[in-house]
Amino acid sequence: MKFGKLFFLLLICPLVFVACTGASNDNATPDAAPASSPVVAVETSPDNAATAAPPADVVRASGGRAEVRAGGAAEVEVRVRIAAGYHINANPPTHDYLRATKLELVAELDITAGEPAYPRALKKKFAFDPQPLAVYEQEAVIKLPLRVAADAARGERTLRARVNAQPCDDTTCYAPRTVETSIALTIK
Repeated sequence: MKFGKLFFLLLICPLVFVACTGASNDNATPDAAPASSPVVAVETSPDNAATAAPPADVVRASGGRAEVRAGGAAEVEVRVRIAAGYHINANPPTHDYLRATKLELVAELDITAGEPAYPRALKKKFAFDPQPLAVYEQEAVIKLPLRVAADAARGERTLRARVNAQPCDDTTCYAPRTVETSIALTIK
């Protein structure tokens, strides 16, 4: 009987703690991209009401398509779209403490990704920094070089890629997030 009560308490206590802290797992986006907690820094208005977090899809990515012969190389574009009123830090960022936008390919045995070529940044002045910051707004096209092994199987392949970015508006930077996309590759 004592064992049953102890087991019950050990099972219920963590659930009560989670419920009391308001923790949830509502941070998945419709594209199954992992998302972090919504707000890193919160600005408050004069009446002390916090500003809303950006929408879950403030940063979206779409992979391109490429054809390549086995043993050859190709370049594919990944488009990063940023919602109106927001920006993401460029790569490289203006300051070391800012989180750069990064593209990475999920490892494939017979396909190697080179260093991504990031677009030219827009220099924009914000009230919180005396120096203009290097950012991307609206859309950033990242070019990713790929090399295919000579013995790679021919046919259609779907590669997975991730874009890591930190959305900000004119006054607040929010939690960095990872957005997943796919790249269509035809190996001939």
